[in-house]
Amino acid sequence: MPKIAYLECSRCGAHVSAETPRTTCPVCPSEPAGSLYVRYDLSPLLGKSPETVIKAHTDSSPWKGMWRYAAVLPDADPVTLGEGWTPLIRSRRRPGVFLKEEGANPTGTFKARGLGLAVTMARHYGITKLAVPSAGNAAGALAAYAASAGIEAHIFMPRDVPFANYVEAVAYGANVTLVNGLISDCAKIVNERKAREGWFDISSLKEPFRVEGKKTMGYELVEQLGWEYPDAVFYPTGGGVGLIGMWKAFEELEQLGWVRPGKRPKMIVVQSTGCAPVVRAFENGADVSEIWQNAATFASGLRVPKPYGDAIMLDILRKSQGIALALDDEEILASLRDWASNEGMLLSPEGAATTAAYNRLIESGFLSPSDRVVLFNTGAGLKYTDVIADALKLERPAEKPLPVIG
Repeated sequence: MPKIAYLECSRCGAHVSAETPRTTCPVCPSEPAGSLYVRYDLSPLLGKSPETVIKAHTDSSPWKGMWRYAAVLPDADPVTLGEGWTPLIRSRRRPGVFLKEEGANPTGTFKARGLGLAVTMARHYGITKLAVPSAGNAAGALAAYAASAGIEAHIFMPRDVPFANYVEAVAYGANVTLVNGLISDCAKIVNERKAREGWFDISSLKEPFRVEGKKTMGYELVEQLGWEYPDAVFYPTGGGVGLIGMWKAFEELEQLGWVRPGKRPKMIVVQSTGCAPVVRAFENGADVSEIWQNAATFASGLRVPKPYGDAIMLDILRKSQGIALALDDEEILASLRDWASNEGMLLSPEGAATTAAYNRLIESGFLSPSDRVVLFNTGAGLKYTDVIADALKLERPAEKPLPVIG
């Protein structure tokens, strides 16, 4: 199995040892410090087919799911709940559209991948206390994996997150604080208290391993498409770790020769008109985003006023000849209802943002109906029942007396 060669700063390019726990680049000349990428010695895998490498692992290890790609992940004993290898489902109405159903992960969202890997490495390094600000789903995932690993979890999330996120984090035994504000306010609390409390900050892109878990989405979609790239990938973007992780996966797949030659997919960033910092920066030709004031959308995972990895995402968009677009909540809700009633899939609001975005880009001519595309549903719709019910103005029907029989 290839070993970690070093950690590489995404901003200044510095190489840093992975022998001890790391957050962001310790040598960046200015703030904010760059995120660190895990770099491996891939030479032992060169010339080997992906089928051979994956089979060697799956035949010899009890760890399946995303750990089928153990050869390109850190060499550590996994903290796993069965994350990864989620279905890639073809739309029955649009033959070129595939939906990557991340709601099939433990805790019902894609966050299981990144937090599973990050908690694995925290245990590997002997870290005993983790802290995270969360827009909702990362909270549940960290709480679950920390419970499995026997690690303390300290979670800060907005008071108005979907109720399921709060319930699961409490049930898993995490220390949960609800904050009157946004995820950015939660992040300030973690940053102010972590040194005093002895917490390791596991925020998006402030440690190197959540990207490694999320990159498995890129390996999976390519493998599930016969080791070929799709024409485009639609990703609902809050913190953007998955987008960045998939781009890293594509780079590694090409180094290994595991993907058929072809152009990388157009990467499509999807946000809400109520919080669209990356869209605004992309449209303005900026290299970084500005803080989005008064962020508000029922797609809570998109409510990130300024993602830490904004510069990386904008670079990926331009290199891939992709695009960033924002949909309003009404359009997202309409697409959610359309996919539920016509495809039998109850998407998360974030996932429904991608289906709405696909319709928009077909109408504009940016994409053709014949293009093969992958849309990410990042969470199970059932985790959002209170939010969806509010949007649909649904209330529990009044109780009626049960009929008397006999």
